[in-house]
Amino acid sequence: MKITDVKMEKFSIELTEPFKVAFAEVSHTVSIIVKVETDEGYVGYGEAAPFAPVTGETTEGCLEVLQMFRQGLIGMNPLDIEKAHAMMDGLVHGNGSAKCAIDIALYDLKGKVMNQPLYRVLGGYQSEVQNDITIGISAPEKMAATAEHYVKDLGYRILKIKAGICPQEDLQTLELIRRAVGPDIRLRVDANQGYNFTQASSMLIEMKKYGVEAIEQCLPDWDVDGAARLRRQGGGIQLMLDESVHTTRDAARICKAEAADIMNIKLMKCGGLYRGAQISAIGESFGVTCMVGCMMETKIAITAGLSLVAAKKNITEADCDSFLYYKDGDTGMPGGFERDQDMFRLLDRPGLGLDITF
Repeated sequence: MKITDVKMEKFSIELTEPFKVAFAEVSHTVSIIVKVETDEGYVGYGEAAPFAPVTGETTEGCLEVLQMFRQGLIGMNPLDIEKAHAMMDGLVHGNGSAKCAIDIALYDLKGKVMNQPLYRVLGGYQSEVQNDITIGISAPEKMAATAEHYVKDLGYRILKIKAGICPQEDLQTLELIRRAVGPDIRLRVDANQGYNFTQASSMLIEMKKYGVEAIEQCLPDWDVDGAARLRRQGGGIQLMLDESVHTTRDAARICKAEAADIMNIKLMKCGGLYRGAQISAIGESFGVTCMVGCMMETKIAITAGLSLVAAKKNITEADCDSFLYYKDGDTGMPGGFERDQDMFRLLDRPGLGLDITF
């Protein structure tokens, strides 16, 4: 079997309302959908969701890189996924979301060839995943009302609360949210690099009052030493790193420095499922668990991310919720998974299990 063509198409997504984090505010986003075709009729779909503040990529730059990859892929066996990654890494440094688009498409195709769902192709640990839901930064009272809605109306039991602009408002928000949702809901905080070391050290102490179980990326992405210092004084709150973790080398450095309890794998940062599984394996060898998070992605990358969570025992948490903020949650691609409140069950369909017309 050989790859005969790689096609690309831009896909615009409108959010129901702007989503704000410490370093950006998003009202819409553009993904690139990729289709890999073969001479035996099998096709695979992937997605790139470039986000310049994190991956350093733009949509147009990503399209140019994908055209480079297209030339290398035509004639290659689509099941030679490691070879494809070696080719992509040889052509360009970084560019994780472009590599991710090809990676997901090849795994989708592999699942179809094997006639197995993607989570089983990747490891098959389980088929069901508990997902959290994220609350963007706004007025503390509005964030608390949103939290109450997610818990009481939609059945979510894990809340991820964005923070990192104003520490005092962050604490006020946590107090109001805890009061609104009660003592049993799991709370995580994501500062998105918004604190300095002194602020983060103080916030770890204060957040314990509200039963916060984990705080993500307190410090700038380069400050792994600072993260390790924070973790040594964590006092019961788990330290998670996200923007610090792009490559397998990043994961190894973080684990050796004992700088994290949890690493957040994002397919767009690391280059897809192949590298994401490697990061999980590195973490597992050091006793560091992982979560799979997401950018603003369509159902293609969301289903891929959930499949990786389901496939690996060491990936214990899922933060694959961005599709819930879109005007069309399915993004025109039904299938992939079913959900009952915060429990997501991967469908027993080949590959991603999505109905895509591109």
